[in-house]
Amino acid sequence: MATIHDVAAYIVQHFRSDITPMKLQKLTFFSQGWSLALLDEPLFNEKFQAWVNGPVSYELFDLHRGQWAIDSWDHGNPNNLTPQQKIVVDAALRNYGALSGRELSELTHQPGTPWSETRYEEGVGPNQRSTASITDELMKSYFQSIL
Repeated sequence: MATIHDVAAYIVQHFRSDITPMKLQKLTFFSQGWSLALLDEPLFNEKFQAWVNGPVSYELFDLHRGQWAIDSWDHGNPNNLTPQQKIVVDAALRNYGALSGRELSELTHQPGTPWSETRYEEGVGPNQRSTASITDELMKSYFQSIL
């Protein structure tokens, strides 16, 4: 199975210029959500947490912490994705890739999203820190509902 780092490497190579860490985080989140909804399986095993600015994978964060822009991701191999997985990530990139990290974050904050539902279930306020995990089941259900 691919890792979140493989998916991140695939995403980063798609862009001709740097992307922000927030954009990378959110694009991996949307890719995972659509994989769960369409393929009925995750792209990777790493989980997202319901942080203040939207879903965040700590595994990615730990490696991009302090960076303002990302122009390569040497921690993964994009060739580890199957052709079917690449189709899903490509679709996510076509639909969300032109948006900024902030715009993507705003999408994750809408009522009923896995991020907002997780924070609600945890009783976390809008600006409170949280490390609550967003479940694959919640992501799958949400992304299937917006098909």
